[in-house]
Amino acid sequence: MAEKFRVEGLNKSYGSNVIVDDLNLEMDEGEFLVLLGPSGCGKTTTLRCLAGLETPESGLIDFKGRAVFHSDRRINVPAHKRDIGMVFQSYALWPNMTVRKNIAYPLKVRKMRDAIDKGRVEEAAEMVHCGHLLDRYPAQLSGGQQQRIAVARGLAARPDLVLFDEPLSNLDARLRDQVRTEIHRLHESLGFGAVFVTHDQSEAFALGDRLAIMRAGKMEQVDTPQRVFDNPGTEYVAEFIGMSNRLELHRSAQGWRTKSGVDLDLRRDVPDVEGVVARIWPDDVELYRDADSVPTGMLALKAELLSSEFGGRHYDVVVAAGPEEFRLRANSALHGAWLRQAEEGEPVVIALRPETMQIYPLGAATPVVAGAA
Repeated sequence: MAEKFRVEGLNKSYGSNVIVDDLNLEMDEGEFLVLLGPSGCGKTTTLRCLAGLETPESGLIDFKGRAVFHSDRRINVPAHKRDIGMVFQSYALWPNMTVRKNIAYPLKVRKMRDAIDKGRVEEAAEMVHCGHLLDRYPAQLSGGQQQRIAVARGLAARPDLVLFDEPLSNLDARLRDQVRTEIHRLHESLGFGAVFVTHDQSEAFALGDRLAIMRAGKMEQVDTPQRVFDNPGTEYVAEFIGMSNRLELHRSAQGWRTKSGVDLDLRRDVPDVEGVVARIWPDDVELYRDADSVPTGMLALKAELLSSEFGGRHYDVVVAAGPEEFRLRANSALHGAWLRQAEEGEPVVIALRPETMQIYPLGAATPVVAGAA
């Protein structure tokens, strides 16, 4: 059986503010786990508790059978003895040290002189394509180079677990993609365990073996990226991963009625509840000039154009269907000619496919019916 990293009953508060609330989590050796959620959900505090940089009020943190924190047994192993690597958002490189000395620092702290003598520093720098920078200082490096050095430093001691605290958020879009690819490649080749904190779902889907979506200090859903994408466990998860369109429906004699009074037949089984919420991806909403153009089998809603922004091969469009707004992407080749001239308030029609909706009971935590996988 593979060894595991375990967190049980973890609690952390600042005064009366509960940040981590009875949190339980388990990951396999070599797994890449992403803690995903908005600011203030507790993901960075959880990471800092794993690192030993914060002390929880209660709970257990166990690294492959070794308790590094246990409130009942009064165990709290210092950060430098937890066999972890840490990659910070702000790089956190020592400005008065060369790149060589920055990468060597965790080896020196662990008294790994032999590893330094055998070229571990140079090896770590080469892994991130920065071997030619070893004698420079951080101020002489670009942001992308500094973050690569921070990754090399986190991996140099070959720790059991590497913790990443939003390491890409300070980089521009191009560098973010490059460093993300480097981290993915290094994990594939070295097989280290990792916990990666981010609020960016695209990073999470690209890197994670599993995603742990957090809300108010608790785990809302823990699953593979594919299953989270196909079947978000709650409406909160659906919204957070990008299903931004929300359609509230109440049961009527004709099937289901929108807030603006339009009756719809969802043509799918929905349990006996009085109200549901449908969550829809922007890519699953289609734009038409009139209802006669909508293909058979799609649900059509009359709407008004609120805005359209040119995005190259598509337009980012916002429409209002009664009190509810919908965001969608309209193909430039199909719609560009008239969208360039369209004005706010112009009547349009949006069309939805029932099978693409994720349906949740109104006000409930879990889905009534999952969308098509």
